[in-house]
Amino acid sequence: MNKTTQIGIVSKPGVAAAYELVPELLAWLAARGITARCDESTAAYAPGVTAIARDEVPDGTQMVIVLGGDGTLLSAARAVKGREIPLFPVNLGGLGFLTAITVEEIYVELARALNGEQRIGTRRMLACEVHREGQAISTYHALNDVVITKAALARMIDLEARVDRHFVCRYKADGLIVATPTGSTAYSLSAGGPIIFPTVEALALTPICPHMLTNRPVIVPASSEVNLANLAEDNDAWLTIDGQVGEPLKKGDHVLCRRSDHAVHLIRPPKLLFFDVLREKLKWGER
Repeated sequence: MNKTTQIGIVSKPGVAAAYELVPELLAWLAARGITARCDESTAAYAPGVTAIARDEVPDGTQMVIVLGGDGTLLSAARAVKGREIPLFPVNLGGLGFLTAITVEEIYVELARALNGEQRIGTRRMLACEVHREGQAISTYHALNDVVITKAALARMIDLEARVDRHFVCRYKADGLIVATPTGSTAYSLSAGGPIIFPTVEALALTPICPHMLTNRPVIVPASSEVNLANLAEDNDAWLTIDGQVGEPLKKGDHVLCRRSDHAVHLIRPPKLLFFDVLREKLKWGER
């Protein structure tokens, strides 16, 4: 990493601990000659700080500090838009699979990162296009997952899945999840999907409450193109990206998922490994 002169900060709103943490963090950075670009949520914790739209926070920065949970990190990842800017995730939320740095560790780990001693994990994103009547009408990039699910009052929906043009299955279910290894510990895990080690080049297709109990999660290569055809009536199915953005689907829409050119770079504690996180977050037994 080049010499750090400017850092972005994005925060989860309404966290009591942040009213003390953010001013302290800004002072710590200023003492080292580092300026900060703060989103609206961060500025709310420090009166007098100029707020910047979250999508503009990464501009001109060498690092973005994320104060919150995994949801805040997912939002920050979209704001970075594939640029080679590492994210420094601090857990102010609950479970926090991705935000592995604790508040107690923040200054020690931040000093290590500023000295170029950080360990960076690279997480590939998933590109998603919605095609309607043969035309691409929208494009997204997901860190966790692309999900098609039924609308609030809809019955089960019908979806048809193909992988590299090979027919897989016609699902009758509450929905279907296409998860990256990063997203395998999120919604997909709750729906019965497998945990995928972060460096494994794979995607998981996980049905949500399928009518046929034999419809099980399927692992496919990350190089595959997954084509999901919506067979439900207009607005009975919704597309959701990382649980945060998306749109209603019309009958006959196709959702194409393929490996994105974008990746997210996460600064990780040097001694914290993936299975350490699983044991801590999922309460697995110790040796």
